[in-house]
Amino acid sequence: MEQPQVSDQFIAELREAYAAFNRGDINSALKPFDSRIEWSEPAEFLGGGTYHGVAGVKRYLTQSKAGIAEGTSEPEQFVISGNRVVVLVHVRVRRKGSDAWHEVRIADVYTVKDSKAVQMRAFADQQEALKWAGAKTRD
Repeated sequence: MEQPQVSDQFIAELREAYAAFNRGDINSALKPFDSRIEWSEPAEFLGGGTYHGVAGVKRYLTQSKAGIAEGTSEPEQFVISGNRVVVLVHVRVRRKGSDAWHEVRIADVYTVKDSKAVQMRAFADQQEALKWAGAKTRD
């Protein structure tokens, strides 16, 4: 019997990584990632660009959290497609120095190898992320 390419254990670690980020525990948020992970954020995202390795991801996540007065990134659904996991995320934040709340729904796509994420690519459009990952798209 073929083993699933993405384990329930990995999904649990990923879920905990979002919770850790939300509470400001960046070191715990890094647990599911391979030491050589490639992390890509769209250019239109704050801090957009490509980050390499756990140290690069830590810098990005720390910088992201530093600009937020309050808010969360809550995973709403995990969609597995081969060795990829598409996480549909509801982001609700208030930036420092602002009273305005911003709410968006984005997607993070993780490519998994040997139970660790070796790549993460963020998308502003959830349907685009599902299509890129080869997952069934929602209506």
